[in-house]
Amino acid sequence: METLKNIVIAGLGGQGVLTASDMLAEAAFRAGFDVKKSELHGMSQRGGSVSSDVRYGTHVLSPMVPAGEADVLLVLDSTQVEINRAVLKPGGVLIAPELIAPGTLKNKKSLNVALLGAVSSVLDIPRAHWMAAIYANLAEKLHKINDQAFELGREAASRGSLAQPQ
Repeated sequence: METLKNIVIAGLGGQGVLTASDMLAEAAFRAGFDVKKSELHGMSQRGGSVSSDVRYGTHVLSPMVPAGEADVLLVLDSTQVEINRAVLKPGGVLIAPELIAPGTLKNKKSLNVALLGAVSSVLDIPRAHWMAAIYANLAEKLHKINDQAFELGREAASRGSLAQPQ
């Protein structure tokens, strides 16, 4: 049976959307999947909308996630939820920044990694591959704080806080 997962990561310039998509794509690749990724930068240098599509599975032909086919929509800024909601398929999972309680992150720049932790709870990629991808994409001095952020996201997701939009 063909396995294909579609994930869209959206946010504003400077929030780490592209870094998060790099980490997701690398984790899936390390897990042995065929991976394709695309990015839409927009006005990313000025805080404008940024999104990245990541598709992985046994065989992926296109990097673009068609509208209404995303298994997961990960949003780093709440203003981007409605703008990107149409990419979700029925029963798809919306992971929004509100999942992480304010003040629980030791560094607010690690929100992208915390939300990837939540994403990891709904995707078939082993934790070891996630951590290897995170470490490969971030400076060593950031590993510990992002390891904690990743676990915080996994814990938040395990509490059943993930939204399945109507």
